[in-house]
Amino acid sequence: MTTAPVPPRSLATEAVHAGREDLAELGLHAPPLDLSTTYPSYDSRAEAARIDAFATTGAQPDGPPVYARLDNPTTARFETALARLEGTESAVAFASGMAALTACLMVRISMGLRHVVAVRPLYGCSDHLLTAGLLGSEVTWVDPAGVAEAIRPDTGLVIVESPANPTLAELDLRAIAHSCGEVPLLADNTFATPVLQRPAELGARIVLHSATKYLGGHGDVLGGVVACDEEFARKLRQVRFATGGVLHPLAGYLLLRGLSTLPVRVRAASATAAELARRLEADPRVARVHYPRLGGAMVAFEVQDDPHAVIAGVRLITPAVSLGSVDSLIQHPASISHRIVDEGDRHASGVSDRLLRMSVGLEDVEDLWNDLDAALGAQGPALAGSDVMGGSAQGPGVR
Repeated sequence: MTTAPVPPRSLATEAVHAGREDLAELGLHAPPLDLSTTYPSYDSRAEAARIDAFATTGAQPDGPPVYARLDNPTTARFETALARLEGTESAVAFASGMAALTACLMVRISMGLRHVVAVRPLYGCSDHLLTAGLLGSEVTWVDPAGVAEAIRPDTGLVIVESPANPTLAELDLRAIAHSCGEVPLLADNTFATPVLQRPAELGARIVLHSATKYLGGHGDVLGGVVACDEEFARKLRQVRFATGGVLHPLAGYLLLRGLSTLPVRVRAASATAAELARRLEADPRVARVHYPRLGGAMVAFEVQDDPHAVIAGVRLITPAVSLGSVDSLIQHPASISHRIVDEGDRHASGVSDRLLRMSVGLEDVEDLWNDLDAALGAQGPALAGSDVMGGSAQGPGVR
């Protein structure tokens, strides 16, 4: 979608208007939803030229769409809006966050750059994708201070997540970007969102989101998106076309709508999360609380006794995976989101067996605290040798 240049605007204004600038001239108020899988063309010579141009450069074809796996007007609106919120030239949307990460790796591997330097913790499935070498990649896990030393001639990416999933550990992205030299830094910004942090301004060249989370915000859409420069975006579009990991237009529609309330949702939920973190910190039933300095709507805490009892004891908070929804969710990372990560690696990166991760929604803080208080009161001593205290499954993890 081509639009006229717009003057600098605040993030709150961009969230509402980006990707929608042409609606008034189209005689529309709400963005249209285009569900077409294919598009008619009576000029097959021109069609061939446009497809050749895409195959050669990866640039979005001029003129009307060709085929839904190549381009979709609704999804393009979401991409335009997200790029503006993250402060990048372009964005490319995918069917999920993992599809987005996979495409980033495939681009670099196709250039002969199969080595990745990564900092734990990452989301469990991201960790697994790198460790298992399913794409032919090789990973070196390092502390932030070891990034520069770990880079090799065939290093294609440095991958970090800050705040990290699930410990909420924060990294100095600017310092890490400096350590990367010419190697692109990929920063997973799912937890912070562009409301709290814009990694591209700190030196990251690739910004990844599981759009399923805060960007959608209502627990009813699956998607992923990469914000980056146009050169990398062209390569990502070619991978997306070849592999088919496209975002469905209905998902693109819902994600664009989700962006319009993103700043309001994140700030409101963050205020509640900060208060819950304060109360948890003072609670003797809680051994440790993790809450980022930059804020946010995620809280992680380690209980003194059995975390399973807390999961079983909540009534208002939903015990479920994922995060970023308008309703609050809680889960036990060692059992679910990071179950697929080797137990030793999990513990070494700060993911203890007593850690719980809570995604704070838009409920009243007192109602959420009353639910947590009751659930914490239901704790009993953890059973020695119980499943939560060790072991690692081979099934896939989920955020």
